[in-house]
Amino acid sequence: MKSSAQIIDWQGYKIEVGCDERSYNLSHHKGPHMVHIELRTVEPAKAPLPVTETGYRSHFVHAELVAEYQSPVAFVQAWLDHAATENNWKQTEVAARQFSLF
Repeated sequence: MKSSAQIIDWQGYKIEVGCDERSYNLSHHKGPHMVHIELRTVEPAKAPLPVTETGYRSHFVHAELVAEYQSPVAFVQAWLDHAATENNWKQTEVAARQFSLF
């Protein structure tokens, strides 16, 4: 993980959230400033999340969007909450939790 990394608890999953806020724009690019968000499920290790089937996600996002949530962690929590409302996540989570019983 780069820069500021934190461990959060999201619905029983321990997730490492990293945010690298260095500018990823090239000097000739006049687009919006981007930040790099990394997610990694640490407990259970490599468990799928609504935004990744592998437990790891690297994501570039506009800095202004992250700023709307006051922090990268708040952005990630909202992103996960929104993605968790999709039916495919509900099915994945049920299957993963049933598998972990054995």
